[in-house]
Amino acid sequence: MKHIRIPLFAALLAVLSGPAFAADCYADYKAKQDNPLRLHYGVAEISGQCNKATARAQLEKRLGSRGWKLLNVVSVFGPDGLAQRKNSAGSNFLRF
Repeated sequence: MKHIRIPLFAALLAVLSGPAFAADCYADYKAKQDNPLRLHYGVAEISGQCNKATARAQLEKRLGSRGWKLLNVVSVFGPDGLAQRKNSAGSNFLRF
């Protein structure tokens, strides 16, 4: 039984230390609405892998459900980048 517990524990530890359980992930992005044209810059929390592709997929759904079209994901970053972007994002800080 000891032989089963050690590999199982090692596998569990590897899963828990992976990117899904790493530090929080955020993305800053630009979006628009048409008629009349409205643009906004925002910051959103991203779940799962912390990369632009994951951020794009999540933001397209979130923004699209509110009538916004994602223009681009500017960057993805950890919690240390939140404070410097808060003022720029204004009311769109962690809104979507």
